[in-house]
Amino acid sequence: MTRLPFTRLLNLAARQLRRDTRAGELRVLFFALLIAVAASTAIGFFSARLNAAMQLRATEFLGADMLLTGSSPATTAQLDAGRQRQLQHAQLVEFSSVIAGDEGIQLASVKAVSSAYPLRGQLKSAPAPYGQETVGGGPQPGEAWVEARLLVALNVKVGDSVDVGAKSLRLSRVLTYEPDRAGDFYSLTPRLLMNLADLPATGVVQPGSRVRYAELWTGSAENLESYRQALKPMLAPNQKIEGARDGNRQVGGALGRAERYLNLSSLAAVLLAGVAVALCAARFAAKRFDASALLRCLGLSRREALTVFTLQLAMLGIVASGLGALLGWLGQLGLFYLLGGLLPATVPSGGFMPAVAGIATGLVALAGFALPPLAALGRVPPLRVLRRDLMPVPPSSWLVYGAALGALTLIMWRLSLDLPLTLALLGGGLVAALVLGGALVLSLQGLRRLLAGSPLPMRLGLGQLLRHPLAAAGQSLAFGLILLSMALIALLRGELLDNWQQQLPKDAPNYFALNVLPADKDAFAAQLSKLSPHPAPLYPVVPGRLVAINGQGVKEVVSKDSTGDRAVRRDLSLTWAAELPVSNKLVAGTWWNAEKTELPGVSIESKLAESLKVKLGDRLKFNVGGLDREAQVTSLREVDWDTFQPNFYMIFEPGTLQDLPVTYLTSFYLPAQQEQQLVELSRAFPAVTLLQIEAILAQLRSILAQVTLAVEYVLLFVLAAGLTVLFAGLQATLDERIRQGALLRALGAERKVLQRARLAEFGVLGVASGLLAALGSELVSFLLYRYAFDMAWAPHWWLLVLPLIGALLVGSAGVIGTRRALNASPLTVLREG
Repeated sequence: MTRLPFTRLLNLAARQLRRDTRAGELRVLFFALLIAVAASTAIGFFSARLNAAMQLRATEFLGADMLLTGSSPATTAQLDAGRQRQLQHAQLVEFSSVIAGDEGIQLASVKAVSSAYPLRGQLKSAPAPYGQETVGGGPQPGEAWVEARLLVALNVKVGDSVDVGAKSLRLSRVLTYEPDRAGDFYSLTPRLLMNLADLPATGVVQPGSRVRYAELWTGSAENLESYRQALKPMLAPNQKIEGARDGNRQVGGALGRAERYLNLSSLAAVLLAGVAVALCAARFAAKRFDASALLRCLGLSRREALTVFTLQLAMLGIVASGLGALLGWLGQLGLFYLLGGLLPATVPSGGFMPAVAGIATGLVALAGFALPPLAALGRVPPLRVLRRDLMPVPPSSWLVYGAALGALTLIMWRLSLDLPLTLALLGGGLVAALVLGGALVLSLQGLRRLLAGSPLPMRLGLGQLLRHPLAAAGQSLAFGLILLSMALIALLRGELLDNWQQQLPKDAPNYFALNVLPADKDAFAAQLSKLSPHPAPLYPVVPGRLVAINGQGVKEVVSKDSTGDRAVRRDLSLTWAAELPVSNKLVAGTWWNAEKTELPGVSIESKLAESLKVKLGDRLKFNVGGLDREAQVTSLREVDWDTFQPNFYMIFEPGTLQDLPVTYLTSFYLPAQQEQQLVELSRAFPAVTLLQIEAILAQLRSILAQVTLAVEYVLLFVLAAGLTVLFAGLQATLDERIRQGALLRALGAERKVLQRARLAEFGVLGVASGLLAALGSELVSFLLYRYAFDMAWAPHWWLLVLPLIGALLVGSAGVIGTRRALNASPLTVLREG
């Protein structure tokens, strides 16, 4: 037998594809691939561009090649070691302070820098808000550069003076860019940049103040590595070294979880689109059994017949993937626009690899989910031309499931999801699908009893669901999961913060006062008692770091990324108190005993103790201001963190830390109309930092809304993928619906009866989807409130509208997707049958 050349087979496949473009299953297959590639490409471009930006400006995110940071200044030996290696050096001190103008005050993030700052990158500034930006320079002594939003907050302009503590500084320029400030995510307060020479005159930084000191170094890679090795033995527990390879932590850490969530959304869209591809490919293969048999009769071999149909799908996949990559590139532009305030100012293009990877994802999904049904076309016997009842031998189950699993593995590897997250996603999704799908199948079976006395349209519509209960359950579950995702986003968008605030009393503290100096303690308390009816006590605060538990280093005890790990990697606010604070409750041990023990006692917050594996009687070692102090755990406390009262992880027995430099902390409530008194309080005590909680909550809401909007944007891809599953399921049963409709119309059924039957069928399907979404949302919100946020849960009655929304969406999609069953001529259909 002479074999046809590949070009002839390609030409035949192209002609058949042009002829079949009006087939419904090919249109759904095309859009399913389009959505899968668009979602994957959009997230791929987002990740690639973000990573490229962080790699390109890794040193700029530090302002240097290496940083030595800590809560205390570097020692002379540490500085000399860097100078001996001929490294360039700059210094900065960063802290929060209240900035006072003539008409108001504003909490700001203050950075005092030496004249050599920055060592990498350059500052940018303007002579006025939105003026012509210039590069370079820095504030001179007696001057300050501020962000435009600080000018607005204080109602001042360039040329005016503001007070930073006891020092008055003239505002000389508007700060527009700092190289080591990646974005606004960590900058909830406006920035003021001042010269380091002016810092002592402010009087703000005192022993015990919460301050970040940084020594910036740059030079050759060899000298930097030599300096790093020399620093390690000299590092204090409250110091750390940051290199260029750590420079992406600000952006990467801030957006890492969001990026992983977007990857999950992309994976959900690809998987749903893959289900749609599998459904469409099965119908594509079933409708071409006769065409395959005819090609075999005309002389094509089994392999050539299979090649024709494979090329047909491959061409469709290439066109859909190419358009999907273009749509994904446009989509990521929208994603960067929505997250503009959280990202670096300059983001590289990302190259072509995300588009190539997105196209590969679509083609892998097509191969994994479509080739198994397509393989049956190569086994259609030529005799089927005469005997329509002859069916091809079905492929083995291991081929079907193995191909789908292989495609899924490749897609997950492409998205770089970690194994636990992948298993949790697949395992949780499988369990939810089995439980909810099983419940839905049982519910459909229970509807049989209701059909006897129902009108004809209802019997016809529900009868269609009962004939294919598994397909109906699958469609309902897929769309129900989409509605659940949207409902959860709407539920958690602002409700958590709003609910949290509603639980607070009307006079709950709305200000925190930090860095109250010991010399000002009594005077500040007296002044505060005149302004606020019930201020919290003034608690002494000493910054210190937990370094050992029972003689063992804490890093060897705690698990990575746990609460304890985060607590031991930074300085904690340590305090002492004779009485148990109001918002604390003992859960183990006793408060201070009158009898003196070998070591002073310390009380630890119970959840932190659990994470640190600490129990009563354990010995803890702290490094406080370069000195080691030991204490013994005498009690565990449960802390209500939502009261806006000063709360602490560690409370020491009185007398333990009193010989160390301390500042004091308190919180208080101040009505909005007493803002002028607040200005006077700030001027009277310039070293005190007044933190307005309401302003921070408003900024957090803004950031939350921005990130949520981006997540909703990506979930549109998931919604589109869910709709393709619905339409693919409709296409899978369309032939049967057309024959059934033709037969009923031939028997005298009116068109209106069939339309009502379709509405009843898809309306019930939509109601079931909405009900599943409502129940799932309530369950998830209950678990979040109860175990994650420790908040009172109440039913969300507005979720009852989800069944109605599901009925409208699924009902409309179902009627539109099956309109061919109503428009087909009964005579033509019956003759073809």
